[in-house]
This record gives sequence, C-alpha cells and structure tokens, in this order.
Amino acid sequence: MPTYERLKGFRDFYPPEMAVRREVTDTLESVARGYGFREIDTPRLEPAEMWTDKSGDDIVDELYAFEDHGGRHVTLSPELTPTVARMYAAKAQELSKPVKWVSTRPFWRYEAVQQGRFREFYQTNIDIFGSAEPVADAEVLATAADALTELGLSTDDFEFRVSHRDILGSLLRSFGDDVDVRAAIRAVDKSEKVDETEYLDLLNDAGLGFDEAREFDDLLGVDDPADLAELTDFAPDNEELAAAVDNLRAVLAAADDFGVGEHCDLSLRTARGLDYYTGAVFECFDATGEIGRSVFGGGRYDDLIEDFGGQPTPAVGVAPGHAPLGLLLERAGVAPDAAIETDYYVLQVGDTRPTAARIARDLRGRGHVVESDVSDRSFGAQLNYADSINAETVVIVGEQDLANEEVTLKDMASGDQTTASVDEFPGGFDRPTFDDFA
Repeated sequence: MPTYERLKGFRDFYPPEMAVRREVTDTLESVARGYGFREIDTPRLEPAEMWTDKSGDDIVDELYAFEDHGGRHVTLSPELTPTVARMYAAKAQELSKPVKWVSTRPFWRYEAVQQGRFREFYQTNIDIFGSAEPVADAEVLATAADALTELGLSTDDFEFRVSHRDILGSLLRSFGDDVDVRAAIRAVDKSEKVDETEYLDLLNDAGLGFDEAREFDDLLGVDDPADLAELTDFAPDNEELAAAVDNLRAVLAAADDFGVGEHCDLSLRTARGLDYYTGAVFECFDATGEIGRSVFGGGRYDDLIEDFGGQPTPAVGVAPGHAPLGLLLERAGVAPDAAIETDYYVLQVGDTRPTAARIARDLRGRGHVVESDVSDRSFGAQLNYADSINAETVVIVGEQDLANEEVTLKDMASGDQTTASVDEFPGGFDRPTFDDFA
C-alpha cells in the first residue's frame, strides 16, 4: 500500500492542537462581537486577477493559482482584504454604515516555510468600512488589544508599533518628483530585516541620494508624538504632511481614550509593504523581542473599495495570524491547555445500555461533554479510556447497580466512589459530581 506524506507548509490538527486553535479563535471572535463586529464567511477560491491586476503577473509565483475546468484563472486566496472589498462593493447600497465584519478562515501562499509561517495559515480578520474617523482606527486597535489581553497576555508581553503611510509618502515626495514612493516605502518596510548598507541602497534605488536617504531615515527616528512637529518643520509648506501628522496624532489620542494607548508606540519605520495601505498602519510585536517577526498587522486601505468598482469608501482593519500569535502565547507562558477534557464518562457493565443511554442524554442536555462505550470493552478498558480522555466523573451503570436501583459515581481525580439513586440521577443538579451524593 502506498504511503502519503503531508505537504510541506501544511499542518495536521489533531484534537489537542485543534482544542488550542478553537480556544484562540473563539476568544478573538468573542471580543470582536463585543465591539459589534458581525461574522461573515467568504469563498476560498477567487479570480487570480484580483491580485495580478494590482501587483502584476509576478505575484502568481506566490499564489496557489491554476486554470479551472472553465478556463478561468483562479487562485486560493492569499489574504482577505481584496475579497471583503469585493463583497462590500457588491452590496454597498444595502449595507448600514459603518459596516463591521469579522471572520476566521485559512489562506494560502507559496512562500518559504519558517517558524510561525506556513503555506496554509489561519487568520481572524477584523474590518470597519465607511468611517474615516480616527476613532475607527482606535477601535480596531482596541479590539486587538482586548483580545490579546483576554488570551492572557499582559502589557509587558506585546506592543503595537503605529505609523502612517501618508507621512512616509509626503516626506518622500518632498525630496523630489523622481522618487519612487512605493519602492521607497517597501525599503522602509524591510529596514529592520536587512543591514543598514542594503537598506540605504534600496532607498537609493528608489531615487534618493545617499545623503537624502540618511536624512529621510533620521526623520523616521521620531518616537514621541510630541516630536512629530519636527516633521512639519522639515517641510513647512507640505499640506499633505501636516494633515497626515494631525491624523496620526488623532488616532493615538483616540487609542488613549479606548484604553489601548499603553500598548501603542510611535514607529515611523513601520511601513507595511502592501501598496493598498493609505493612512495609519500598525504591527504587533513581542515586547520582549524574543519573537523577531511581527505577530500581526493592519491599517487603513481607503482606496481599495473604489478599485473594486465601489464608491470611495474609507476602511481599516487588522488580521491576527494564528501561527505567530501562538508563538507569542507560548513565549509568554499563557498558551491554552491542549489537554482533552471530558465532563462525564458513562461506563456500562452488562446489559444496561437503555439506562446508560438515558443518563448520557440527560447529562448532554445540560450542556456537558459526555462519552460512553461504543466498542463493547471490559470494565477495566473503559475505565482506562475514561482516564485517557481526562473524564472528571465516571458514572458506572452496572447490572448489580441497577438491581439495587442505583448508579455508582467515581471521582477520577481522587478515586473516591459513592452511589446515587438511578431515578434521581442526574436529578436537579446542573453538574452532578461525587460531592453532591457523598
């Protein structure tokens, strides 16, 4: 018989790993729902042109793209933002503004596999459409911060590095019309991943002289919102720059009002490499520096809806990636417990299935996780299995028990046992245990 190995960059999720993934997903989505974000779901397959039209045909090398049976050029989606832009544009007139959406799903990119980065990966996407106000940016940041805190992380565990694409763009344009702004912003995005010489070379390739590149990089060193005036002093007649600085200040002030300011650090060298970002952008990092790559990022993409045939619509979002977030939770020692948990195991001995099944149904009806034997195993084998699934209580339904009109309750942690009337179990208890009948 042939054997088949898992594809590189893809993962299997056995029950313990899936339990962790489920808890993280539920926490992220629950916090988002508390802010009024409504759940959506989207196709996994999209027209490849949604990416090639914006980024060129070279991006196909990074996609899981192919021609389908209808001759269409399609791809497994590598990110959600173009898809939600398409969805919003399709029903913009019917939607009550602002629109607030959340979803969790897999994505696919053909890229080098490394720690915290896979070819199939999961993200929770949180987006607001229809508000240009800085408070919308702050709410997205607050949602992300509250979710991380709910997962057990503290202020000392993570930080948001906040920047503004329009500040970077307007500064670059102040150096002359020959500067390739997009290329220069991509260079800034790589600034912490390459050495200084390579970084300056990239800025030079984008049209900045080496002295100008150093001057530009020095301007990006501002790390206190109070010092943002240094930027407008550099280009006092640049109205675009002044507006962008004011907007960033307003976003940071709103973040303070939302109680998330303590997590936000001004970091103009944070650029986000994708071209569709327009205003405030941010990335989440491990505050200790132990995890060198960003945990997740987000920002404004105010022009994207129009690119998909819709009316001009401001938008802002964030997308926590579950793999790098898992690394942060592990580093901080707050990763969810991967152990399988079971509330009750109903153990059958002899011809007792009708009563055992009734008890199991009653317990499940109260919202508990209940297992019972489906393999005709011995008493000892069933008890071992109950132990392996971390059953809290074993309800033993044996022929002799029923002859005495009772069942036996075994507390698996202590090993203690007691009996209860079969007609009164589970009775009026929401979660009956050994202590209720001892």
